[in-house]
Amino acid sequence: MADDEWVLVEQVQGQLQAEIIRGLLEAQGITVWMNSPGAAHAYAVTVGTMGMVELLVPSSSADQARQILEAYYRGDFENMEFEESDPEEDPTE
Repeated sequence: MADDEWVLVEQVQGQLQAEIIRGLLEAQGITVWMNSPGAAHAYAVTVGTMGMVELLVPSSSADQARQILEAYYRGDFENMEFEESDPEEDPTE
């Protein structure tokens, strides 16, 4: 990964959407760097093209990141069921 270049995999409107996607990718083990160009970063502008946030990943993870993003936009993550842990259960046992 030391020789990897950062590759743009997505541009989204606003910091909130960028954080959601970053969390999704990082949960899959992909390092993400967010770039808010110009005034968007300096003044927290979220309107129009000035509110765009770029999401970059190492080139070695770019294909995997794009597949995850495709699945996200298709809605594959919407109705997933997660196992709830029992708060009474001791995880050390």
